[in-house]
Amino acid sequence: METPADFQLLQADGGLRAVLTGDWTSRTLGGAAERLRATMSDRKPKILDLTKVGRCDTSGAFAILRAAETAGAKAQVNARPETHRLIDLVAKAAEKADIPPPRRLSDWIVFLERLGRGLVNLGQDGFETLAFTGRILTATGRLFAHPHRFRWAPFVALAERAGLDALPIVAVTSFFIGAVIGLLGAHMLSQFGAQVFAVELIGIAVLREFCIIITALLLAGRSASSFAAEIGSMKMNQEIDAMQVMGVDPFEALVLPRFMALVAIIPLLTFVAAVAGLAGGMVVTWAVLGLSPDFFVQRMTDSVGVTPFWIGLSKAPVMAIVIAGIGCRQGMEVGGDVESLGRRVTAAVVHAIFSIIMIDAVFALVYMELNI
Repeated sequence: METPADFQLLQADGGLRAVLTGDWTSRTLGGAAERLRATMSDRKPKILDLTKVGRCDTSGAFAILRAAETAGAKAQVNARPETHRLIDLVAKAAEKADIPPPRRLSDWIVFLERLGRGLVNLGQDGFETLAFTGRILTATGRLFAHPHRFRWAPFVALAERAGLDALPIVAVTSFFIGAVIGLLGAHMLSQFGAQVFAVELIGIAVLREFCIIITALLLAGRSASSFAAEIGSMKMNQEIDAMQVMGVDPFEALVLPRFMALVAIIPLLTFVAAVAGLAGGMVVTWAVLGLSPDFFVQRMTDSVGVTPFWIGLSKAPVMAIVIAGIGCRQGMEVGGDVESLGRRVTAAVVHAIFSIIMIDAVFALVYMELNI
């Protein structure tokens, strides 16, 4: 049972004595500290008797010290040994000089520090990417050496979830992209009396670029974030550590099925995106320019051909590997808190989108140099 802090003044042979009673702790001080300080300032007792104090913590010791300082001359303190040690400890801590505020660095130094940290983080991220790639290659080599170890059940489930479930959104998005290209082409080419070339514009733009770009961007938003969140939550719950303890390689059980599923399903998604994009362009040219579907198909066959489609499809495996790799790697880097999971999922989507745009630009430069 805690007793509130209190005190009383007694006249003794040695002079006026302040006798403290009760528990002098942060929970029981109440207004006793301020009353003691005011009494010490007015009456200036010579002795502080703490022998009847029950419990005393640093808050109570500091309040007693402040009250003793207001008496002018240093008052004599009578207390039990443990209370004396606590008061001496608090007194030494209170005597230390205040810590000076940190020196404010100039903006130029702050900029250089942030630049240096960014370069260090970039180098560390590159090293971790190389380590992740090495482990993937090692797991792939083991899989080729022992094909029976491949996990078909998660491969099929992931192919359905990451690929087949994305067919509607890929088809609808590509349809409207093709329609927009058709509208722009019809409007611009009509000014030169070359409306018929809108078919070539739609065919080349959709087959060569937009079908794979739209597919990859949608997979970056769906699959990369999903892979990072799934593996990251397992990392938070220490399920991956448990797998390693049981002798199961997380790369074989978690990462490789996701790689294979995305690589296997992205050509189908690219094909669907190409068909939907051409359908959207065909509907617009039919409605706006009056070009029949038969004419659209014939002009596509004669003027465009299948080369743009194969060029777009050749990018699909690279996009799938990059998306799956970024998503799985960010999931493996998740720490033990939810904030880390959120950061890694966001990083997976952002890095995947950036990589898709950069890889498409590299492919464009390569095919331009090859005159394809």
